[in-house]
Amino acid sequence: MELTASDAPEPHVPAGDEEKQHSTVIERSQEKQSAFKNLGILDRFLAVWIFLAMAIGIILGNFVPNTGPALQKGKFVGVSVPIAVGLLVMMYPILCKVRYETLHHAFRTRQIWIQILFSIVINWIVSPFFMLGLAWAFLPDETELRQGLLLVGIARCIAMVLIWTGLAGGDGDYCAILVAINSLLQMVLFAPFAVFFIEVIDGDGIVFEYSTVAKSVAVFLGIPLAAAILTRYAVRRTTSAQWYDQVFLKWISPLSLIGLLFTILVLFASQGRHVVHQIVSVVRVAAPLVVYFAVIFFATLFVAYRMGFGYKLAATQSFTAASNNFELAIAVAVATFGADSNQALAATVGPLIEVPVLLGLVYAVKWVGRRSNWKD
Repeated sequence: MELTASDAPEPHVPAGDEEKQHSTVIERSQEKQSAFKNLGILDRFLAVWIFLAMAIGIILGNFVPNTGPALQKGKFVGVSVPIAVGLLVMMYPILCKVRYETLHHAFRTRQIWIQILFSIVINWIVSPFFMLGLAWAFLPDETELRQGLLLVGIARCIAMVLIWTGLAGGDGDYCAILVAINSLLQMVLFAPFAVFFIEVIDGDGIVFEYSTVAKSVAVFLGIPLAAAILTRYAVRRTTSAQWYDQVFLKWISPLSLIGLLFTILVLFASQGRHVVHQIVSVVRVAAPLVVYFAVIFFATLFVAYRMGFGYKLAATQSFTAASNNFELAIAVAVATFGADSNQALAATVGPLIEVPVLLGLVYAVKWVGRRSNWKD
């Protein structure tokens, strides 16, 4: 009689080894769930909230008369006041998390300069030109959508990357350094890069005003950055570092995602009718974004591995390279081209695609780290 797998006796496992195996299974199961469970309710279902914000905005724009014109009344640096408020609220809490007071210590080692140089090359040379190639490959006949994608490509991430790095077990302190550096570089480089990529390379006769872009960057990045630095020093001095980190940051953190959802709702309410007739455009913009996030992430991870970086630093570099500052891209697109423009539509699709893709990459990089036994 043939012995089936179900009938076969199980091999004897010593009690100690059996307990270890059981413990390992539990740890792996918990690790698989941790990235999702460690998120708050807003972060955990952010993709769902974004869909709802878009849907509510579209409904308001299509079925509530004069919603769009009403939201566009009152301008601040070329952007409607509701959108400007949403953008500023969105940026401020994330920038409050950067440890500005300890940044000078990090620059004392040669290794950190190698890491910073690597990050600058990936973020400010490789990624923008790769997005340029994807924009032309996927949208050769849609100049305006292509320009919106280019704005996303040159806006380096200074917000959500802290969340992704933390979930993936990356180096939070080093990530904060990259966030601070990219914040400063964007103040200087975003405007000339925007003029170069959109007017010079992808011009099609458009005149892209440097002053408009520079003003948008100064306001929507400069104001929250300055406010965050002042807040961090003032609150920590009057209370304590522990209270600031454990109470104050926890209290203001949800404001970032609330600001994002509010901005998306207002944007889609302003151009609700336009979006309904442009669903194909939304899908066409989504395709190059998915390719961009995945390719840049894994290419950076591979190069970092080959260069001998530890897991934490490699994961941090990869998420910094693959993420984008869609808040700034939205602000510049709206200020330059208008809230109902295709450029603003393309920039707004950014967070809708980035959130689920980057969350998936959190699980992917942790799996790669375990599979390859990647140590620090």
